[in-house]
Amino acid sequence: MTTKIITCMGIDVSKAFLDVAFLDATLPGSRQVTRYSNDVAGVSALAAAFDGSELVVPDLVIIEATGGYELICVRVLQAQGWPVAVVNPRQVRDFARAQGQLAKTDALDARLLASFGLAMQPAVLAPFDPSRDMLAALVARRRQLIDMAIAEKNRKEQAAAYPSADKTITGSIDAILSFLKSQLISLDTSIALAVAADPHMAAAYQRLTQVPGIGAVTAAIILAELPELGHIDHKKIAALVGVAPINRDSGRHRGERHIGGGRHSVRCALYMATISGVRCNPQLTEFYKRLKANGKPSKLALIATLRKLTGILNAIMRKHIQETQQQYGC
Repeated sequence: MTTKIITCMGIDVSKAFLDVAFLDATLPGSRQVTRYSNDVAGVSALAAAFDGSELVVPDLVIIEATGGYELICVRVLQAQGWPVAVVNPRQVRDFARAQGQLAKTDALDARLLASFGLAMQPAVLAPFDPSRDMLAALVARRRQLIDMAIAEKNRKEQAAAYPSADKTITGSIDAILSFLKSQLISLDTSIALAVAADPHMAAAYQRLTQVPGIGAVTAAIILAELPELGHIDHKKIAALVGVAPINRDSGRHRGERHIGGGRHSVRCALYMATISGVRCNPQLTEFYKRLKANGKPSKLALIATLRKLTGILNAIMRKHIQETQQQYGC
């Protein structure tokens, strides 16, 4: 963000309620925390309180990621043109501990979020994109089905411990696995249709799948869960994916570099793409073999190759975005 954040709103989200605190950096203290219902009517009432009154729309709104309960609030406020940032709860809790705040209530959390916003000024979410949002929901559901199938397969292996009931148990598990397989087929079709329905997304999808190692599912995950691809530099995109090496140096100690954080689902998808890419993508194959020849362990060489693949995809998407902007004159 280029503007200085002066006013910040913190919204603590629960299943039923939104607790809202408003902080102004130029005024001491804080306004009283107000509670609204966590639904469209409640968020609309919150927005209306700042519409045509003495209250000014805040420079930034901070909301914690709460597993989906925050989505209604985020979408309605974005539709009103409010600048919204969704932050990691762990970062906010660390911020509270650094201030010596150990107590935790809804009102305290709302004030804490507002203070966190004024101090850290996190990046505002990109404008809501219905097409990408739908694709993200479909990709997330596909991942849930995969997890359920893995769990059922594990239970089938464990069913051998009950010989007397083995056929009954395995029959039940096989029926569920068959159902999950049919659901996956249907969902893959829905994902393909969602991509094809948006011309810009379809063009980006085609660019990504032209890279050896990037399949249909991986491309869909990238489009849905890594919208920053092509918009930021290679180092930042590597950090978002979670493949940037993190220093562990202190005093005379020089520790090994390790990766950490990032978007787990994207990293897993790109990791599998890298395994495929070192076999079928000449650029990645040469890079991986050179690292191995220089004495790098296989795992380190593979992660470094994953990071290179991330950079390649970022460059491809940057070029795609530039060409699209030139084509439409924007």
